[in-house]
Amino acid sequence: MMWSSYMSFLAFAMVLVLIPGPDFAVVTRNALSAGRRRGAWSVAGVATSNAVQGTTAAAGLGTLIVRAQPLFQTLRWAGVAYLVYLGVQAIRSAVDGRYPAPGSDRIRPVGAALGAWRQGFLSNITNPKVLMFYLAVLPQFLAPGAGTAVLMAFALSHALLSLLYLMLVTTVLHRFRQILSRRRVRRSLDAVTGVALVGFGARLAAERA
Repeated sequence: MMWSSYMSFLAFAMVLVLIPGPDFAVVTRNALSAGRRRGAWSVAGVATSNAVQGTTAAAGLGTLIVRAQPLFQTLRWAGVAYLVYLGVQAIRSAVDGRYPAPGSDRIRPVGAALGAWRQGFLSNITNPKVLMFYLAVLPQFLAPGAGTAVLMAFALSHALLSLLYLMLVTTVLHRFRQILSRRRVRRSLDAVTGVALVGFGARLAAERA
């Protein structure tokens, strides 16, 4: 492994991680609605999906998925539908304006945790851009003849960067949750997050594979 190539990849991956996308929106909404615990489980779902997609690409299965257009298009449209669904939920929450008191998510911690993990996982696994990143962009940083282990190391490094950044976002939101939990602020944030999620879905629908 050439360390210069690896460091270049980390710098490029960090820039991508910092750009807000569907994962950021899902984590933000869960952290604001139910606190750091639920936000962290959403982050765990995103990280799990990143690891799965990175492993899939390293094993050569990702190329098969992309070439199998019916499967790839099904994945893409599932992602569109899920993002729009989450966005509509957020917008409905903003219109309704009824929010539980902070800490009430602890009543059903297991269900809340699994639900948050599922949202993070599905928002990432149904986003074909992630798989295309591992298949098309990542190999450009690898030396000719690099093995599967090197590809895995690069892919999992990206997953780790995403995990660390989104956990930082969750922690910061938790620190300011007292202010962000105010009804007027929450309604505004839900409205912005909902519109953003619908927008991500619409952009994904408009793109050509």
